[in-house]
This record gives sequence, C-alpha cells and structure tokens, in this order.
Amino acid sequence: MRKAVEFMIISALAFAVLNVGVKYLSAFNVYQIVFFRALGSLCFTFPFLIKRRISFIGNKVKLLMLRSVFGFIAMALFFSALQLLPTGTAISIRYLAPIFAAFFAVFILKEYIRPVQWLYFSLAFVGVVALKGFEFQSFGLGFLMAMASAILTGWVFVIIRQIGNHDHPMVIVNYFMLISCIISGLLCVSYWQSPVGFEWLVLLSLGVFGFFGQIYMTKALQGSKTGFVAPLKYIEVVFTMIAGVILFAEQYSFLSLVGIALICASLILNSKY
Repeated sequence: MRKAVEFMIISALAFAVLNVGVKYLSAFNVYQIVFFRALGSLCFTFPFLIKRRISFIGNKVKLLMLRSVFGFIAMALFFSALQLLPTGTAISIRYLAPIFAAFFAVFILKEYIRPVQWLYFSLAFVGVVALKGFEFQSFGLGFLMAMASAILTGWVFVIIRQIGNHDHPMVIVNYFMLISCIISGLLCVSYWQSPVGFEWLVLLSLGVFGFFGQIYMTKALQGSKTGFVAPLKYIEVVFTMIAGVILFAEQYSFLSLVGIALICASLILNSKY
C-alpha cells in the first residue's frame, strides 16, 4: 500500500506538470499541443510493443478506433479549457467523467447503480454549481469545453470496459496516441507556430510527463485495491491548483474551493462502490 501511495503521488505530480505545461503554452493552438503530447508518448509505446512482439492492430479494431477518436476530442477540449479556465477548475470539472461513465454504463453495459451513488452524483452536481455560480452567463466557453471533455471521457471509460481483456493496455494507449498524432498533425498545419527556446522543452515534455503519469497510475492500481488507490488520484487537483496560484497568479474564491471539495468528495465516496 505504501508503494501504491508513492506511485499515485508520482502520477499526480506528472499529470500536474503536464497541465501546467499546457497552461504555459496558451499562445499555441491546441492541435499543436495535442500533436506534441501524442508524439512524445508514441516514443514509449512503439518500442514497448515492438520489444514484446505485440500486434499493433489489436483485436477490437472498431472499438479501439472509436475510443481513440473520442479520446482525441476529449483531450483537445480539455486542453482548450485549461487555457481558458483556472487549472484547478478545469481539472475538477473534467473529473466528473466517472459520473458520466456510470450513467452510460447503466444503458450500454446494463450495470447497476446503487441508490446511494445517485446521492453522490447529486453532490458532485452541487459542487459544479458552487464552482461556477447559479447565473447562466457564468457558464462560458471554457466551462462548456471542460464539461464536454468530461462527458466524452466518461464514454471512453465505457468503451475501454467493452474492449476488456481482448487487447493489451499498451495497444489501447498506442491507438489513442497514434490517431491523436495523425489528426492533430493534419489540423495544426494551418495554425503552426514555431516554438522558441524554452517552449521547445515544454512541448517535448508533454508526452513524457503524460506517459509516466499513466504508467505510475497503472502500477498503483495493479499493486493495491482500487477503492484505496482511486481517491488518491485527486491529489492532482491540489498539486495543479498550487502550481496555478504560484506560476499564473490564479485566484480561487471560497465558494470555488467548496465546489472543488464537493466534487472530489463525491467521487471519492463513489469509488468505494
């Protein structure tokens, strides 16, 4: 369990650095950011699959393609939201994805949701309202992008569940990164902006931190009970908020902090079920 905690902390730090990097690159088009994020991860997935002699094609090709396209759109929307919203706010909204996943699973996978879980889902909704306020005009473009990203990510969770053990996890990740690299590479041509100096390092680091965030999160989940490990994922919100305050002078009202706390609490409680 101690190792699992250490792995999740490393994972949260890696994802927090990734989020800060995306925020720092707000002058760049989101497709160019996604391109470098995907390209960096492919430098790890390709050698792994070649070394282990695992087929790149996979077995559930249609589901792998669908997961990758939805994942690409979700990632692009989230990176766009990060550029428009305080980092802690964007991440908290995106973490509503497990709620949407549970909702979709009821209809697609015919899974059962316990009554108490709907209470936790309602608690998360109250957190979103507290985070953004009750007025309609507060729901701006960044908020809508973060919500759309959460919905699509929830759908991705269900698709991965449908793939199950038919394909190696690295095959799923490789599909996602390869398709994201191709689509974003084509779309970013018209918006290409040549990086200068330190920007090169930040762009190239996105794939590295993203990959290690995934790897250490996987190790933590493999090494301990999901109910114990999953709530530790929300340390990322704290790390990213602290970085946002220090590096970007972001400010959070008391009501915003209450909203973020409600979202995290509801998801932690739900993870037990």
